[in-house]
Amino acid sequence: MYAVIATGGKQYKVSEGDIITIEKLGVEAGEHVTFDQVLAVSDDGMKVGNPTISGATVEASVVKEGRAKKVIVYKYKRKTGYHKKNGHRQSYTRVKIEKINA
Repeated sequence: MYAVIATGGKQYKVSEGDIITIEKLGVEAGEHVTFDQVLAVSDDGMKVGNPTISGATVEASVVKEGRAKKVIVYKYKRKTGYHKKNGHRQSYTRVKIEKINA
């Protein structure tokens, strides 16, 4: 059984026991979170929402919050002496999918 959920502007295909990395939620480690934007559920047959399935939820527990490795953004224009170096670290939340309620 799996479900497709939407969170943080992205879509994830999850099943029970999966550990996924999503955009930062601002929830402490060990707490529980419920995703109510369930787009599709597959158990015996496929149920697809329009756009979401009413009454379907996915329960998860927060494993940890952190920041990803630094990504270097380097801008350069030839022959003009222009270059600019910038870095970015994206915050994330790692969650473990506990239960899919469809």
